[in-house]
Amino acid sequence: MSAVRQFRLVIAAVRGLTAFTLITFGTLYTKVGRSQQVIRPLVHDQVYRAGVKLLPIVCFLGLALGMVLVGQIVSMLQQVGAEKFTGQLLVTVVIRELAPLVAGLVVLARVGTASVIELGTARALGEIEALEALGIDPIHYLVVPRVIGFTVAVSGLTVYFLLLALASGYAFAFVRGLPLSLEEYFNHIAAALTLADFPLLAIKTALFGAMTGLVICYQGLAQPLRLEDIGGATTRTVAMCVVGCLCLDALFVPIYLLV
Repeated sequence: MSAVRQFRLVIAAVRGLTAFTLITFGTLYTKVGRSQQVIRPLVHDQVYRAGVKLLPIVCFLGLALGMVLVGQIVSMLQQVGAEKFTGQLLVTVVIRELAPLVAGLVVLARVGTASVIELGTARALGEIEALEALGIDPIHYLVVPRVIGFTVAVSGLTVYFLLLALASGYAFAFVRGLPLSLEEYFNHIAAALTLADFPLLAIKTALFGAMTGLVICYQGLAQPLRLEDIGGATTRTVAMCVVGCLCLDALFVPIYLLV
């Protein structure tokens, strides 16, 4: 495939996803408050699938990466006498960058791919047309609960990952006998944090979750699929979500440099 054709496909995918996003948020705005007895349980189900059920995995990753990454950062800085940079490095690497990405990718890998298969199969078997024939808006019934659920799930999992990564990192440093008290450890982190870090982290995690939900639903529903096309749609979903998360993350870099 030529580079020009690949570029055209990327542009077409971006245009299609943008249109799908506008339709989704338009539906969310115009139908907010409608069919709450139906939509609310669907949102709760998505939060449970993408959030609660993934807590053990995220907790394990938080503990493991905390010991491997945070613990070694603290150890190396102590060894070279640069412990004053501990907070700044941990805030930049773990809080601002690693935690949202890990949470978003875990949700994508464990729930997102399964959702693409689920939606793609429904599309291929004509179930979406059946919903429309019954007067049910597929966007309101299938897309909105997933976007809201994934947004809440990624935001919540990020908090759990952060707490466990920072705690296990200090535990690793403590076991190694480093001369760093718990109070000094968290004082370094608190000194490096700014008031803008909290809303920016909330916005970033919400964007990661919403984008993941939108890409999944777009690949599963926005175009006619055959059963044999579902595998390709799943692959495209993973690629688009990873690239999208990295692009969104890059947009926050100049903001962090200014605050």
